[in-house]
Amino acid sequence: MGADDEKKQSDNDVEMKEIDNDAFDEAVSIEDVRPDRAMELYRSLLAEDDPEGRLVKVKEESINRLGRLYTKHGRVKELKQLFVDMQPFFGTIPKSRTGKIVRGLIDHVVGSVELASAHRKAVDEVMAKSGTIDRKAALASVPSVQVEIIQQAIAWCQREKRTFLKQRLQSRLASLYVKLKQYNDALPLINKLIREVKKFDDKLLLVEIFLVESRAHLALQNIPKSKGALTAARSNANSIYCPPSLQAEIDLQAGILCSVEGDFKTAFSYFYEAFEGYTTIKDPDTAVRALKYMLLAKIMNNQYEDVYSIINGKAGVKHAGIEIESMKSITDAYKARSIQRFQSVQAEYAEQLQEDQLIATHLTELQDKLLEQNLIRIIEPFSRVQIDHVATLIKLDRQQVETKLSEMILDSKLNGILDQGTGDLILFNEDLGDKSYTHAEATVKELNNVVDRLYARAKLLTR
Repeated sequence: MGADDEKKQSDNDVEMKEIDNDAFDEAVSIEDVRPDRAMELYRSLLAEDDPEGRLVKVKEESINRLGRLYTKHGRVKELKQLFVDMQPFFGTIPKSRTGKIVRGLIDHVVGSVELASAHRKAVDEVMAKSGTIDRKAALASVPSVQVEIIQQAIAWCQREKRTFLKQRLQSRLASLYVKLKQYNDALPLINKLIREVKKFDDKLLLVEIFLVESRAHLALQNIPKSKGALTAARSNANSIYCPPSLQAEIDLQAGILCSVEGDFKTAFSYFYEAFEGYTTIKDPDTAVRALKYMLLAKIMNNQYEDVYSIINGKAGVKHAGIEIESMKSITDAYKARSIQRFQSVQAEYAEQLQEDQLIATHLTELQDKLLEQNLIRIIEPFSRVQIDHVATLIKLDRQQVETKLSEMILDSKLNGILDQGTGDLILFNEDLGDKSYTHAEATVKELNNVVDRLYARAKLLTR
């Protein structure tokens, strides 16, 4: 755990020890078994009059825990109302503590798996109901609760003229837009934020914003702009103290960009640094993600033994689970050169392998490479072969095999044609070409050298 995280945890422990309230203690003890009763107790504590300010810490922690419960149980209406109900309380406490509470609530909202899952389910229902496959249109028609709540908090910051807090919330909103693939909303907000934050010279916030911009451009396949934003994030990070969590994010993004460009050796180094960073700050979920990327880089470089060494090493054993098992199974399938096994592993571990865009993209590349290798091995003995026979031998759909053979011919990986009339693949012998011209040219050059040497000697003799 980093120094900042340790300090925050220590402060929270001190505050919890100082809280002495029977209703609060009861609510904390029944959160898991009777969440509705716990919510009721927390709300009653927030509603209590406190002219002398004795319940400030109780109310602060009640807001924090109430927000966590609302997000965990998907209480959207109550969560929105909480931001309204706690505003009078904010008028009685310092602005620094207000900012801490609001940021904590937004962290719960943005990181809520339940709210994100509910939004995806709503989008899927709209798509099923309308019969459309346009997910972008469905996303636009289904508002995100997470976005609405952050926008509500930003509106409050504008009314209260809380500029610094507003900018931090807008940064979280831009990050959420990128996560939801709403790039048309994210990029204008990011550009506006960069101009505003540069005026205040808040380099730490600038690093976060540039990182979000880099992710947005990468998702849009604009690699030069993504690299430019990452470079800006690094240059700002080098001029200040960069928290370990933020440095790990920079390393992770750098590794992703290197892997997209095919430089897996450098990508592995960045992923390793990111893994070490996330392990230090005790973020196991993101550490596992970085570890998966490390394994992916080794797989793409055909370094299978290194994959097994990492999995059986200290890091692999510590984070052992279905995520790491999925990468091991992919390695086994690719090493065995079995396209059927490779596809079955992807189907078995679809959630672990297909949900991550980077891994899914590279696995598609690996599958194409594996399919090419298997096809070349099967058709090597033939000069003419039926496509149906090739599909039977490789145990794949005929259309898929025919499409891949067409691509290989167009890419000059196969010297042949597809006969659509007979459904055959006709392969030609490799044309070695006529070497007569090459040999004649070499002979003329040698003769020219001989004549030049004879002429030089003749000049010496005539002196």
